[in-house]
Amino acid sequence: MVVELRGGGLHLTGTRLALDATRRSELSFVSHAHSDHIARHQRSIATAATLRLMAHRLGTLPGALPVPFNRPFDLGPLTVELLPAGHILGSAQVRITRPDGLRVVYTGDLNPEPSTAAEPAQVAECDVLVIESTFGFPRYRFPPRTQVLSDVEAWVRARLSQGVAPILLGYPLGKSQEVIKHLGDRGFEVCAPRATHELCELYIELGVPLKVRRFDGRLKDGEVGVFPPFGRSSGLNRVTPRATAVLTGWALDPWAVRRYVADAAFPLSDHADFPALMAYARATGAAEVVTCHGFTEELAREFRAAGLAAHAVGKPQQLELLPLVAVTGTRG
Repeated sequence: MVVELRGGGLHLTGTRLALDATRRSELSFVSHAHSDHIARHQRSIATAATLRLMAHRLGTLPGALPVPFNRPFDLGPLTVELLPAGHILGSAQVRITRPDGLRVVYTGDLNPEPSTAAEPAQVAECDVLVIESTFGFPRYRFPPRTQVLSDVEAWVRARLSQGVAPILLGYPLGKSQEVIKHLGDRGFEVCAPRATHELCELYIELGVPLKVRRFDGRLKDGEVGVFPPFGRSSGLNRVTPRATAVLTGWALDPWAVRRYVADAAFPLSDHADFPALMAYARATGAAEVVTCHGFTEELAREFRAAGLAAHAVGKPQQLELLPLVAVTGTRG
């Protein structure tokens, strides 16, 4: 196996390099700054934007190693290169070339669909692909992103025309900035609570123009609120009348409105859906695919049905893959 699960997450087998370790590690690649992918490592390899967003959440980072996209560098016997992942601002995939020439790509969270608030994803050609599986189940097929954003905008306009305050629920980092940018570019006034607003200010500092007011306990006439889906900011309950819509890939599930205590749900995701995951794996040219983080078994099964050698991380490879392992040199 080229990667293994141990001590806080994935590691490149035979090395000290962790991949999105969630516990303090000696050395970890950090794909992006969402809280379930970061920790205060002794040394962190990430883009400058990710490190800036991490520092906002964790404080000063020891041993931060900022790396530009598409600029390979040597890490001991390994060659390492970061490529855009399209998930949130600064999100990256990592391509690691071993001394034997085998190219291993870890995608982190991946979104091949263009976003107004993140660098466009780049196909990372490789021999072994370690790919996220958040929506790696066949039922998760998102409508075109432009259509979803248009539907969100139409919902907002309808609520405003009714004299109802529209509240959009999205995670404070990534999703919120995308929808704020979209609405602001179309002339809407937007406000957000402190935590989201601070992250918006960082996006502005990092070169993404956003127009957003900090929520002060009230919404102005004609204003749209963008709030986190859980642990909503104090004062929001005083905004009446209001209607809420959650923005999440899980909107495709029938329980989404109830789970998020919302009036509507729109499938706006910063992850790849099932068809995009399948297409991306093929585009990389990988001879072997390892699935992680999500519907790992289900996605690996679908890859195998499509003719790709695939298995879930931490699971033994299927017997029919043994000839491939011998050829690629990936036998553990």
